[in-house]
Amino acid sequence: MPENGEKQDGPLRRRSFLNGSLAAAVGATSLTGGTGTARAAGQEADRGGGAAAVLKAGAGRAAIAFPASLLPLDGFTTVHDDLHVRVLLLEGGSRRVALAVLDLTSISAEAIAAMRAIISDAAGVATADIVVTVTHTFSAPHVQAVSSGSGAARYVEQIKKATSAAVATAVSGLRPARVGFGTGTCDVNVNRDVRTADGWWLGTGESGPSDKSVGVTRIDDTAGRPIAVLVNYSVQSSVMMQSVMANGDLPITADLAGAAAGHVEEQYGDDVVGFFLVGSCGDQSPAFRAKRYTIDKDLGWSQVDAQDAGWILLTVQGERLGTEVVRVSETIRASTVGASRLRLLTDSVTVDTVPGGHPTAPTKTYDFTPTGTAPVPIWILRLGEGVFVGVSPELSTDTALTIKTHSPFEHTAVMSMLEGGAKNMAESRSYARITYEAMDSSYAKGAAETVAEKIGEILHSL
Repeated sequence: MPENGEKQDGPLRRRSFLNGSLAAAVGATSLTGGTGTARAAGQEADRGGGAAAVLKAGAGRAAIAFPASLLPLDGFTTVHDDLHVRVLLLEGGSRRVALAVLDLTSISAEAIAAMRAIISDAAGVATADIVVTVTHTFSAPHVQAVSSGSGAARYVEQIKKATSAAVATAVSGLRPARVGFGTGTCDVNVNRDVRTADGWWLGTGESGPSDKSVGVTRIDDTAGRPIAVLVNYSVQSSVMMQSVMANGDLPITADLAGAAAGHVEEQYGDDVVGFFLVGSCGDQSPAFRAKRYTIDKDLGWSQVDAQDAGWILLTVQGERLGTEVVRVSETIRASTVGASRLRLLTDSVTVDTVPGGHPTAPTKTYDFTPTGTAPVPIWILRLGEGVFVGVSPELSTDTALTIKTHSPFEHTAVMSMLEGGAKNMAESRSYARITYEAMDSSYAKGAAETVAEKIGEILHSL
């Protein structure tokens, strides 16, 4: 989540918006029949079709419109580049699964329910088989309850319109497909935990853990033409977060995720949709940000803003990540072998919780005493020989690497921010250091390790 401990009111308000997301995510498990042992929402998607089952795929995207009458909204005054809704529709045998990815920081349970209804009606997908996530760009208005005001209600209507357009394109383009996987490397992320004279805070922690791997999934039609390219990378899309332009504008932008996905789409053409699946973003910042923290020789911290000059930082890093995605994509030879193995499983694990904090500055003392428990929903999508593992909270690097290392699947994508997000879930070391991620979390020490262990058990049972 963002460095919302900045010395202004905006970040704190935006951070506190996600406090309700944990409850929303927990409620989402009821869509698939509760918790307990892992359940396949569609069971084996190819079970009914047997050996004759064929993977089909379709993808679509549509921009979320921001008419002038809708601005300013949530502090944002202008649009630099479009936010999109992207929908991937998959069919194996008699089952369909849909993945919806939005260029947003987070999204309300109310809006997710509206999107699910639209996708279900248009694509014939059971609501339990629709996964909704966000790219976690911080330069986008939060999606508030429609009852909070006319602006919020009109905003949700624009999201619904974009969802309708995106899923319609995905349905019309549904066709036999094959899938392949690849992995690259890109250095546009950095650990954001740094030691200051006042305790651990935010900055560029060059010596901290950072996963530079770029997971790429390519879905082609049977003629070898790409339908969709999915990228899994661990970084917050916060290059332009809270950067105010010289003229006073606070612009909307899809930021790093949007720039990378847009580069992929530009390279392959309008019919191909690029999906950014945010990975372990909890402790990962873009390598270069417009509004950033600096640490001096005495370990004092301060913040500076490059303002309009920050756009070149976004352009270059988005191009760099997008270029690596395309390079890897071009090495992938998609196959129909096992491609129709399509399963969506849901489960949950109970962990200890603490009162969610709102850190505004580093500190050397903090009370992490557990005060309760809560279930953490887990989603696992198997597509061919690859798996996509997702949770609502923002995982940290160590947690995601543990999941990948112990996964029996060579191609394992670890995703944060499903169902709108649920703030940070820091690894145990962060609680000892008293990092931003630990103070910001609603989860107690050891929760991340418990979740990783549970995910490992599920993956080994597939």
